[in-house]
Amino acid sequence: MLVKRKQSTIADVWPIDQRACKQPNGWSGWPEQKRFALILMHDVDTAKGHDKAHQLMELEKRLGFRSSFNFVPERYNVSPDLRHELNQNGFETGVHGLIHDGKLFSSKRIFQARAPLINNYLNEWNAVGFSSPSMHRNWDWMNLLKIEYAISTFDTDPFEPQPDGASTIFPIIVKKNLSQKGYIELPYTLPQDFTLFILMKENNIDIWKHKLDWIAKHGGMALLNTHPDYMSFSGTKLSFEEYPIRYYEDFLNYLLNTYNCQYWNALPKDVSSFWKGNYKY
Repeated sequence: MLVKRKQSTIADVWPIDQRACKQPNGWSGWPEQKRFALILMHDVDTAKGHDKAHQLMELEKRLGFRSSFNFVPERYNVSPDLRHELNQNGFETGVHGLIHDGKLFSSKRIFQARAPLINNYLNEWNAVGFSSPSMHRNWDWMNLLKIEYAISTFDTDPFEPQPDGASTIFPIIVKKNLSQKGYIELPYTLPQDFTLFILMKENNIDIWKHKLDWIAKHGGMALLNTHPDYMSFSGTKLSFEEYPIRYYEDFLNYLLNTYNCQYWNALPKDVSSFWKGNYKY
């Protein structure tokens, strides 16, 4: 009810904030002159989502897509075999916080204590990306992480705990001073599945399609963050916090049928590398 009430007051900035389409200085386009970039990513919040990751990978493989799966190292057992299988099939794995308890950014002391542990998992998993739980963030502190990129914000999403977004549908260079290596921030630009299908109880993907069309028109980065935790592959009666996998499959088919060969379906690490190579610090 609260979400629906808020939704009625923010139509001028959600799901589209017209200010976010401004192109970066010196913009020369995506690789191979593709119309827009497409990043598919999945934050795996729980063991339940971890157990569905293989099915989700197989669905994307069948339709010709690749994505990134971000796991929580110390909330559930992350299978090395699953990580290996994902990487062997052209997918990417990243680190999604450490415990996912809402405390990572509650104080600098806590963040400084957990950052070395996160770095250990990044190194062990041969991962270069960090996805922040609940999109909590402090970009200055995050320079302690040994990452190439982070996903910790959005172009516009007033429903998040830290609702101030980046107001752009393009990557961002985060670097406080010349002594820091810095990293690339990849804001998600399509509403998260939890917001649409669990909180708002939407029963179609019209909002995704509408926003995707707008991003494609302006040549931006369509980054969709979904969660296997909330996807139902069974076709049986849904729980309160589930939506049918058909919604996500419909979105992928919409991409294929409407924009086939027009998008650059890249892994987050590839977009980060492209941005660093073309937009200097």
